[in-house]
Amino acid sequence: MNDLVIVGAGPAGLNASVYASRYGLKNIIIGGIPGGLVANTHEIGNWLGEKSISGFDFSRKAMDHAKILGAEIKPAMVDQIKKDTGGNFELLLSDGSVVRSKTVLIATGSKHRNLGVPGEKELLGKGVSYCATCDGFFYKDKVVGIVGGSDSAVSAAAYMADIAEKVYIIYRKDKLRAENFWVDNIEKRKNVEIIYNTNIKEIIGKDKLEKVLLDNPYGGKNELYIDGLFIEIGFAPSIALAEDLGVETDEDGYIKVESDGRTSVSGAWAAGDITTGSDKFKQIITAAAEGAIAANSIHNYLKR
Repeated sequence: MNDLVIVGAGPAGLNASVYASRYGLKNIIIGGIPGGLVANTHEIGNWLGEKSISGFDFSRKAMDHAKILGAEIKPAMVDQIKKDTGGNFELLLSDGSVVRSKTVLIATGSKHRNLGVPGEKELLGKGVSYCATCDGFFYKDKVVGIVGGSDSAVSAAAYMADIAEKVYIIYRKDKLRAENFWVDNIEKRKNVEIIYNTNIKEIIGKDKLEKVLLDNPYGGKNELYIDGLFIEIGFAPSIALAEDLGVETDEDGYIKVESDGRTSVSGAWAAGDITTGSDKFKQIITAAAEGAIAANSIHNYLKR
């Protein structure tokens, strides 16, 4: 029987494991993506002590840190979380195995938001992508579009500017909302152009992406011919497992937590991008902090 099972191998889950191990709690991390979505981040420049580090290197270091302190990391997906008659938790995994624990921490993070336009699903993997660092190398010396105006979109544009011949940022508002660091970066790039006040109405192509249809004319035309399209319009909390468990959420689908990470279900905590904690400020450092706070609370709970 584990003291704690952590669902999710991102910064929240991994940091919770580090603290849990230091408290002497037997813990296991279950996650399909080692390091979480941050592993696909081009560059991290706001983690204390690291002036610049790639998402891959950050995730590798975090995973190694958790392992070296004794955590078991199981690369699997959780299909269901339920409570047994004794108040402990049973987690049914995608490989058919069952993991049992006295407590559970849900740190399943976020998933990419979709545009929801015709052609998006059909051309996924055929020119449409949600990860520039994963698929950017396919578009060397080609023309690409980035949808969005936040840090993820503008940093993706900066990354693609070093690979592609031309990069268009397509944004529905009249001003980017990314950090000044990223805005300053792309303003220096001669091959990056921003199309403001514009939405994509349709993604068009047969066997591969050929063009996108815009709701406002650009250069006198509503069609923009591109080879690749990276959709970076934010994330939605991945809370399906929590909902099945009966955890209370807010009107936006985030798990309601107390200041120590406790949810409405006894013995269950949540941390990271899926919670109402940290004022919904989705950062690596806030996710890691929530994981640490939850681990401390779980330790105190088990002691009692």
